[in-house]
Amino acid sequence: MIMIQKNLTCHVIARKSDGLLRHPADSPQWKTIDLLYLNFTQDPRNLRLGLTSDGMNPFGNLSTGHNSWPIFLCVKQKYMMLCMMIAGTRQLENDIDVYLTPLIEDLRKLWVYGINVYDGNVQQTCKLHAMIFFTINDFIVYGNLSGYSVKGHHACFICEKETSYIQLKHGNKTVYTRHRRVLKPYHLYRRLKKEFNGS
Repeated sequence: MIMIQKNLTCHVIARKSDGLLRHPADSPQWKTIDLLYLNFTQDPRNLRLGLTSDGMNPFGNLSTGHNSWPIFLCVKQKYMMLCMMIAGTRQLENDIDVYLTPLIEDLRKLWVYGINVYDGNVQQTCKLHAMIFFTINDFIVYGNLSGYSVKGHHACFICEKETSYIQLKHGNKTVYTRHRRVLKPYHLYRRLKKEFNGS
């Protein structure tokens, strides 16, 4: 496998470091990984992958009982890989674990053992490792991929037991509230008390 070194090391060589968040390497998450996993971060060619998935109906007809779940791995938009396409007649929910097992095994091998690749830039073989750095998905798919319950009164994976909710009388729906508390103090929505239950 021949890799393109300049694309794998751009976060070290060509990145502008001025304290602003211009690249994922500027994020606290990237810096934390750099501190925790020194063996991984020694070689800037090691991959930090994104995993994304969402259910879709390939026929564009909501009444059709067919779902497809593409699973992508990506480094950047130009380098997206369709790892698998899961097709079925219903939502996957926790069954997705069965389908993801081979992918998880491959990713585990990439993390622990790595694979030999040829670096054409320095004319030598090196060991390439990879990790899942981020996921992109909606809340429901997040629940399927992580195994976290995204239903009920404590569905927020950040707030957990502190989740603020109201149970609607008619329709028996759960509505999650108090999102304005994370807004900046001078945000317009903070002044709209009437529209937000007067609180």
